Amino acid sequence: MEHKITWDCHMHSSFSADSSTPMEDMIQRAIQLELGGICFTEHLDPDYPPTPENLEFSLNIPAYKKALSKLKDKYQDRLELRFGIEIGLQPHLEQFFRNLLESVSFDFVIGSSHIVHGFDPYYPEFFQGRREWECYMEYFESILENLSCFSEMDVYGHIDYVVRYGPNKNRKYSYGRYQDILDEILRALISRNVGIELNTGGFHYGLGEPNPCCAIIRRYRELGGELITVGADAHAPDKIAYSFDKAADILRESGFQYYTIFKNRKPEFLPL
Repeated sequence: MEHKITWDCHMHSSFSADSSTPMEDMIQRAIQLELGGICFTEHLDPDYPPTPENLEFSLNIPAYKKALSKLKDKYQDRLELRFGIEIGLQPHLEQFFRNLLESVSFDFVIGSSHIVHGFDPYYPEFFQGRREWECYMEYFESILENLSCFSEMDVYGHIDYVVRYGPNKNRKYSYGRYQDILDEILRALISRNVGIELNTGGFHYGLGEPNPCCAIIRRYRELGGELITVGADAHAPDKIAYSFDKAADILRESGFQYYTIFKNRKPEFLPL
């Protein structure tokens, strides 16, 4: 029997600043798709720079936990729900996140780079007046800076997130072009027992690849990486489990026989 990916472990609801979707709508869509389980990973990006839309990436964790707990009870016979978070890493937030993870019992923690030295590459200002490759390199360097300070997450999110928003997206981007620094990142993650995710958001951003790209996923496996979660980065129901058929093929072609989900911060391995 052929297995497929039945868990989406990266999604957002109205508890995240950049989504207006009620949590229950996400759950009902996951049930329609006959998923086995989902993990909400609401955004928390302290010290996020001001945005044109006045977004503030704070998170009311007690309210989020309470709402999810109620829905867990309501849907317990139809879908397994887990309590995750996506934290926006910056070196100076090291102690803040340590304290957070000591005080709140999440199932799963994604650490992501959204802010690079005060700028989010989501906004064009990050790229203004600079060469695209320099911006990409600065982004990758910032991942190493974050890892040198903090590595208490379970996986590092969408390692080449910056490519979604570059002026040329991934037309001039490849693993090979940034191989040295990407290998350094992957080795640092593996040595700290931090996994990566296959984020299918790259497909719905029109890259034709996940984030990170297939070559990085393959290289992670070659270097001995074993922890890999799968998530669509959905902020609305129509993106849940997006391109998961492709994700399963990519993982198998990269040498994985399993993908990973987390419960109480412990990895569980599900066959592909």
